[in-house]
Amino acid sequence: MTLFGDPTVWLPLAFAGLMGLSILIYVVLDGFDLGVGILLPQAQPDERDLMIASIGPFWDANETWLVLAVGLLLVAFPAAHGEILTALYLPCAVMLIGLILRGVSFEFRAKAPAAQKAWWDNAFFVGSAMTSLAQGFMLGLYIMGLQMTVWTLVFAAITAVFLSVGYSLIGACWLVLKTDGTLQKKAISWARSAKWGALLGFGAVSIATPLVSPRIFDKWFSMPEFLFLAPLPLAALALFGILTLYLQNASQQVASGGILHNWNWIPFVSVTTLMICAFAGMSYSFYPYVVPEKMTLYEAASAPESLFIILIGTIFVLPTIIGYSILSYWIFRGKATLLRYE
Repeated sequence: MTLFGDPTVWLPLAFAGLMGLSILIYVVLDGFDLGVGILLPQAQPDERDLMIASIGPFWDANETWLVLAVGLLLVAFPAAHGEILTALYLPCAVMLIGLILRGVSFEFRAKAPAAQKAWWDNAFFVGSAMTSLAQGFMLGLYIMGLQMTVWTLVFAAITAVFLSVGYSLIGACWLVLKTDGTLQKKAISWARSAKWGALLGFGAVSIATPLVSPRIFDKWFSMPEFLFLAPLPLAALALFGILTLYLQNASQQVASGGILHNWNWIPFVSVTTLMICAFAGMSYSFYPYVVPEKMTLYEAASAPESLFIILIGTIFVLPTIIGYSILSYWIFRGKATLLRYE
């Protein structure tokens, strides 16, 4: 137990890292398929089939990362689990209903009579919107320290909208990568519109986070920390510039009858990296607190003996999840084709 130093320090930190990694991977992977669901009403019926097909092999496995993150929170930080989920009970319930609706409608739309297909498409959109809005609302309340006031609820509602726009952006960028022709052209247009809302969302969270807590403000704007952290927002702005330039050039190219064969991975990689930058900034802001300004990860952690046993299990489970995720993305690489049940 003491091989790597004090287990009361490195074990909670290790589990916080694993939980953070799970949340980040979930936001990126399930973010794009939620975004595709949000964009569904803007497409024609035949285009919706291809949009669903582009996420078909991945969406269910993507949600595994959410289960892993919540499971790690429960077993590694049970006190924080109770505190956070008690405060976020209602939006969490809405999210779960949305996830159930997505799963049911995804299967039923492919097997229902043609007259009912549009109904299930709408249900998939509603489920995606409920899930993304609930997650954004929870994020906003978490940033506000889980306090329930008029202003924190307003901020949480704004964050809910902006996160949904961010998901639609990464979903549109995914479609730029996985489709071609008319649908790819539409995806470029959707991404160009959504990127401005996502920028406002990133800006709102970046401004609000240090203002919520003097501790966080000092972590960002004290010297020399400010100089060390400056590359993070600068990198985010650079990524946004790359995304903007690519989408503008791609829009001009497809408008003139050209076809995007190369470099169509740039939008998705740019947005993904942008989300990583945002997550890194939030992680730095709130560390070492797992419940903002109330409970550190060391105070909330389970006993070291329990964490060590759980870590052994995680060493086997996590590579398995990573392995089959990589395998599925490798097998279904390239442009999407229609899903068939025959």
